[in-house]
Amino acid sequence: MTNRSSAGNAARRSAIAIAALLASTGALAQETFKVGIVSFLSGQAAESFGIPAVNGAKVLIDAFNKGAAPAPYNKTGFGGMKLEFIYVDENGGATKQVQELKNLYDRDKVDAVVGYVGSGDCLAVAPAAEEMKKFLLLYDCGTPRIFEDGKYDYVFRTAAHATMDNVALVRYLKAKNVKADTFNMINQDYAWGQDSKKDFTLSMEKLFPSAKAGEDQLPKFGAGQYGTEISALMAKTADVTHSSLWGGDLQAFILQAGPRGLFQRTQVVFSAADHVLPGLGEKMPNGVILGARGAYGLMSPKSALNDWWWDLYSKAYNVYPVQAPYRMVQALLGLKLAAEKAMTANGGKKPTPEQLAAALKDLEWDSPAGRIRMALGNGHQAVQDTAIGRTRYDAAKKMVMLDDIVRFPADCVNPPATMKSEEWIKAGFPGAKGCP
Repeated sequence: MTNRSSAGNAARRSAIAIAALLASTGALAQETFKVGIVSFLSGQAAESFGIPAVNGAKVLIDAFNKGAAPAPYNKTGFGGMKLEFIYVDENGGATKQVQELKNLYDRDKVDAVVGYVGSGDCLAVAPAAEEMKKFLLLYDCGTPRIFEDGKYDYVFRTAAHATMDNVALVRYLKAKNVKADTFNMINQDYAWGQDSKKDFTLSMEKLFPSAKAGEDQLPKFGAGQYGTEISALMAKTADVTHSSLWGGDLQAFILQAGPRGLFQRTQVVFSAADHVLPGLGEKMPNGVILGARGAYGLMSPKSALNDWWWDLYSKAYNVYPVQAPYRMVQALLGLKLAAEKAMTANGGKKPTPEQLAAALKDLEWDSPAGRIRMALGNGHQAVQDTAIGRTRYDAAKKMVMLDDIVRFPADCVNPPATMKSEEWIKAGFPGAKGCP
């Protein structure tokens, strides 16, 4: 027995030595890159937002692993590393998400986390990832506070924050000569809704200085029933009614407000509503002015990359991609380029969180929605172009179309790196360029 044990130990030592030699010469199979994907898989935000985002990740990851994406994204996986992904439900609140994030890093040993829609969740998980010194890529959420109030080494957001959405909405009203002497608002009572309301109000003060604010409704996230709020909005009708409602809350509001005639009595403007159009169909009122938080979906620009992405998603799910999958794809494209940039610099090895962060900082890349630039937050926060349009149901095509589209370059609707969003708007958008 002793001899067999000694022989076994020797064999194991020999195997370890051979493995080390093979690894040093690149003869072992390439290791994988593991990513945690977090989005709403249940609850009010799942159907129109979280699940389409995850669906976008799935088809793109499959294309990556097959080496089937167009150049410069055509290397297999990440620089030859095959991709593994774990999907986590964002539903459950910020405290739960912090624990889930820690589990992804500690238990599941992911190399990066890409996720989060809710602004409250982003505000909670960003400091947790930073404390752990782990790479976190926020693909959505809207609050500007993340990088305007905090400084991070390991946390990035590859999409523009919500200031862009509301500045663009007000600029659209101005460009289209929409009467806006009075305005009401209905926004969710948490970071996203509060920030959206503030940015819209401040932008109105600059571009429509004589406009007067009326109703200011702040229902809870996930409220679902809006009878009281709709009554208040109709009792004090304004020229314009602004809202940043999204997901199931937005769908519920439209379905409840439509039959009561709200959309006929006021010009409704939604900052982030394109994602509910496929589901609502003919129940979406005509003439609503809306944004998509970027040049996404029906407002996306013509390009070979966008054509490829549109076809890939549409053929897989029999519906065109909207805001959430567009935001997911631009995040994963940026992560892929950053990983491969880091691998080029470190001799082809899997990048560390520090190497990934160094590679993504200040990076620029092409996405289906146009150019993405990590221009704010010390190179950790993206800016991008956006667009606003007006709804029209097409009975022949059995879908909502968007007309009167106006495009806004990133430098028109995003603050410069030297200013916070609020002070930039209050100062009258100094440095804004290329505005229609």
